[in-house]
Amino acid sequence: MNRNDLEEIENVIGYEFHNKDLLQQAFVRKSYSEENGGENNEVLEFIGDKALDLAVVKILMDNYGWYAEDEDEYDSYEDENEFITDYTEGEFTNLKKKLVEKKMLAHRIDILGLNQYLIMGNGDINKNAQDEPSVKEDLFEAIIGAVALDCGWSLIIIETVVEIMLNSQHYLQNDFNEQDNYVDLIQQWVQKQYKTLPKYLYIENNLYIWERLINNLSIANKRNRMELGSGNITCELLIDNGEPFVGHANSKSEARMLAAKLAYEYLKSNNLLFTIKDEIDNPCEKLAVNQLQELAQKGYFDMPNYRFEESYDEQGYPAWKCYCSINYQKRICWWGRDYSKRGAKRLAAWCVLKQVLEIEGGD
Repeated sequence: MNRNDLEEIENVIGYEFHNKDLLQQAFVRKSYSEENGGENNEVLEFIGDKALDLAVVKILMDNYGWYAEDEDEYDSYEDENEFITDYTEGEFTNLKKKLVEKKMLAHRIDILGLNQYLIMGNGDINKNAQDEPSVKEDLFEAIIGAVALDCGWSLIIIETVVEIMLNSQHYLQNDFNEQDNYVDLIQQWVQKQYKTLPKYLYIENNLYIWERLINNLSIANKRNRMELGSGNITCELLIDNGEPFVGHANSKSEARMLAAKLAYEYLKSNNLLFTIKDEIDNPCEKLAVNQLQELAQKGYFDMPNYRFEESYDEQGYPAWKCYCSINYQKRICWWGRDYSKRGAKRLAAWCVLKQVLEIEGGD
């Protein structure tokens, strides 16, 4: 992992490390340290798990709880300092579970593209451990653990990084629906277009004018500057060599969302967006398993689920039947049959891929 990699990761999570070694350690798997020595990310996972829980609870309380502040509220409660919420403990437990469960954390690592930086031993490399949900969950927690240690357990900083990595406000405001998730959509577009990640710059408003003047010296003005929102935090989003898209809000995550929304609307209005059909250059049966996995890693749907059954062909010879299913707009499930597991899996994946990409026939 080089300095550019570390800077890319810091840009994605919205936090600059004082101790870069801690950030790198968050990406080191035990398999690597056992083969090469040094520390790994296991203890950071433990720390991050606890820090993540606390940050998510605070995010939920900030969103759904408040203290009585006016006389009308005081009339309704004996103690004016009481904490008030319309949600029950069970409802909070369910929301928290959705935000920190393995499926969500693994999905967010896929969206952020961070598992590509994992430092693994040969055993992990040979079995493509970077694609395993549990490995991605561990990585998410290890990054939070590294942030917690580096910032001296500043809850404000930990919460900010968690909000950015989880994009929690989108999920809470949209009942965990992926639709119109502008931050993720822009990230997918930039990765497809430039094979890199979008650049975000966060500025406190008392420094914004100065930063803007300095930054504009190196920007080619290909379009008018676009700004949205208001607040004490400004986020500039760069997706090309033109003027940045600017969001203003009272938190980094909200400012980032507004900037991404502007960028998405600009791309859409100028017919610059691409769809899922543009993601795979040459869809084919031979590569269907990998191509379906690639689409899942880019966040279009969860990892495909494969289920095998022993079967027989029309002549009564033993064969394998494989079912492949995904949730994409609706549940899609197809099966393939072959004399080998690999062949059956490939055929099932190809059937599903053709449905997703709306391909008739195919090679």
